[in-house]
Amino acid sequence: MPSRRHASTTAVLIATIALSSLPAVAQSPAAPSAPASPAAGAAQAPVPPPATVIVSPRVQAGRVTIAYRAPSAKEVVLAMEGTPRLPMVRDEQGVWTATTPALAPDFYGYSIVVDGVGVLDPLNPVIKPNLLNPSSMVHIAGPSSGAGQLPWDPAAVPRGQLHRHFYRSALVGDDRDYYVYTPPGYDARAATAYPVLYLLHGFSDDASGWISVGQVHVILDNLIAQSKARPMLVVMPLGYGAPEIVSRGPRTPAVWRRNIERFKQTLLNEVVPAVERDYRTDARRERRAIAGLSMGGAESLFVGLNSLDRFAWIGAFSSGGLGQPGDLPELFPTLDDSANSRLSLLWIACGTEDRLIEANRHVRSWLTTKGVTHEDVDTPGGHTWMVWRRNLATFVPRLFVDRPIS
Repeated sequence: MPSRRHASTTAVLIATIALSSLPAVAQSPAAPSAPASPAAGAAQAPVPPPATVIVSPRVQAGRVTIAYRAPSAKEVVLAMEGTPRLPMVRDEQGVWTATTPALAPDFYGYSIVVDGVGVLDPLNPVIKPNLLNPSSMVHIAGPSSGAGQLPWDPAAVPRGQLHRHFYRSALVGDDRDYYVYTPPGYDARAATAYPVLYLLHGFSDDASGWISVGQVHVILDNLIAQSKARPMLVVMPLGYGAPEIVSRGPRTPAVWRRNIERFKQTLLNEVVPAVERDYRTDARRERRAIAGLSMGGAESLFVGLNSLDRFAWIGAFSSGGLGQPGDLPELFPTLDDSANSRLSLLWIACGTEDRLIEANRHVRSWLTTKGVTHEDVDTPGGHTWMVWRRNLATFVPRLFVDRPIS
């Protein structure tokens, strides 16, 4: 006789078999429960509007609209090169916008100042590079052809090439670079030798400044295609003989002096020999020019006027960094009217609204007392690339010719 435990197990097995033999019964999913009705008089939460698609910058008929999402910001301001600061207006989704008046065709750098802190436009991939104060950049194109076409707007013309070189500076003790523009048709295997313009950037820029912001390659392509400039090489070195000068803190006169003197050594002893080794250059002094903006303008004057055995053409745009007027005799100890027989052009330009206009006028006056012939050029504008692009486009046609090309 089976035990009670065996009998119990048998009963369970019989019950399980019986259940498994029954037909399957489909189960309908439970109907979703209706949302509870709000109590009478209870306020319902507002439905948020769909997020706005932000586009920035937008250019229409010369007017630039900048948009920036900052729901928690208290104040947002648009700071754009060459224009007054514009307060930005916040919408209900926390998007701040501002639209400029109609602007002349050009490249404009800008920053968005959020509660006192300048930031890049996160929706704009075009950057105006700078070692201390990078910003965003927007282009307002001018006419694509005709008299109103700007030299820095691309046109359907033959293109030159840009080359980047890296080297170790034994004089400064760092790794640095320089760029070389070669004109359309340049052939390293041909016998043609080209004149060279050494073009220097300003303080806190890097060696690419004249390319990325100044559009030097476009300017040269267009001027050469229009027979307004001679085909030439343009060399753009890193302009720091004392790299420690690139800082936000105070910079002593001693650092400025060390920077300019050591830069002269790196240019003459490292960059120029390398360029003349690697490219088809005309190494005569009459076929070398040097020019630059701001700090680079001061360096151009310092290097050029103290090296008239190397350079016959000198340009300075908004020069800054030569110190006080009383420092000039020490910076140019041998300069006198004998320089005139070796200078093909000494061209000194500055914007009339530039904070450095008086310093440039002091330099011009001092040169006059020394009997050195120079050409003074005052142009509308401040300390901006909008002035320096125009300076370059005016200066280049003067180079390596007895008279301007017409």
